[in-house]
Amino acid sequence: MEYEIIRLDNGIRAVFHRQASPITHTCLVVNAGSRDEEPGRFGVAHFIEHLLFKQTERRSMQQILNHLEAVGGDLNAYTTKEYTCVHASILRPHLSKALDLFEDIIFHSTFPDEEMQKEKGVIADEMASYLDSPEESIIDDYEDLIYKGSGLGHNILGLEKDLMAFDRDAIRTFLQNNYHTHEMVIGITGDYELKAVEKLLRRYFEPVKENRPIRERGQVVLSLNEHIEMTKPINQVHYMLGSPAYGIYDDRKTGLLLLNNMLGGFGMSSILNLSIREKYGIAYTIESNYTLFSDTGLFTIYFGTDDEKVKRAKKLVFRELDKLKTKGVSESQLVKAKHKFKGQIALAEENRMSMIIAVAKNVIDYDRVISLDEVFAKIDEVSAADVLAIAQDVFDEDKLTSLAFVPED
Repeated sequence: MEYEIIRLDNGIRAVFHRQASPITHTCLVVNAGSRDEEPGRFGVAHFIEHLLFKQTERRSMQQILNHLEAVGGDLNAYTTKEYTCVHASILRPHLSKALDLFEDIIFHSTFPDEEMQKEKGVIADEMASYLDSPEESIIDDYEDLIYKGSGLGHNILGLEKDLMAFDRDAIRTFLQNNYHTHEMVIGITGDYELKAVEKLLRRYFEPVKENRPIRERGQVVLSLNEHIEMTKPINQVHYMLGSPAYGIYDDRKTGLLLLNNMLGGFGMSSILNLSIREKYGIAYTIESNYTLFSDTGLFTIYFGTDDEKVKRAKKLVFRELDKLKTKGVSESQLVKAKHKFKGQIALAEENRMSMIIAVAKNVIDYDRVISLDEVFAKIDEVSAADVLAIAQDVFDEDKLTSLAFVPED
């Protein structure tokens, strides 16, 4: 696949991929998320994402919501620890409408008081619903444990007491400090000539005033080797184990991505799924994940099971980790794992919206697009010795930290 990067004078970049399709997918990604919030304003990045759809200087909420829906399009957004993303899918003739709307809601939202109050209630309900899902809330509580005292350590939804105190000043301050033109990338995949796309981008985004970065993200603070249990009104035990890992600029990340995929990644043939669920029938869900941030990463294992099975489940997990630390993987296992991982990555590119968002993040992080061939080459370079060294580092018991949600007596 070929990508073209378009650079505007104000610092905004765009990445374009031409593909013959009647459907266009486009996104605008901002390098700003919950880790960039100040204490006392946790949750403001997510709050802003909600409010972008409420009112601009020239559009009402109804006009914003109907702008693309009227032509059968789809508009949505999400917030992560480090990014905010607005994305849309439309028929080919309507790219202009989508880009016009992106520019309007990102740079001309007015954040009316009435809508702010309504949205506080909506997000408070979202928080309550989230707390009713221990398999989801344990992830954020675990990150809060690992990154205690740093920006990565709090829930994206924030705290209800902070939420209720948000005003227009809190919003404006966050936007001024974090929504920089040099930290914004627009992604577009569709059936257009490059010149036509560039013309639309310049029409809607070149008039935007340049806003250079002044932000410096705080250093990550790590808490290691803690083991905590919390009682909850639940029926099963939810357990997470993990340790800090490698960030996006660390060359070892490819090896850990591959190891994670082997251990507990996507699919039913992972080591943990076969050895714990399929062989012993202990846990309905058992998986591992590797989350990458700009300056760190987090490797985790999660399972949920009945109280009387937890001890055995933990023993089996540690047994598999010990095997990887002492024996590593064989050459034949590694070859099979590489074929599986590369196939999954290639299939994931069929989701064109996910692909163009990932490419836009590439441009934010590296100022270029990482091609599929380059990804495959990096995977091929991983050796069995690399996997062994990574396992010994990441699964070091002095680093491992656990959090368990256990049922109340």
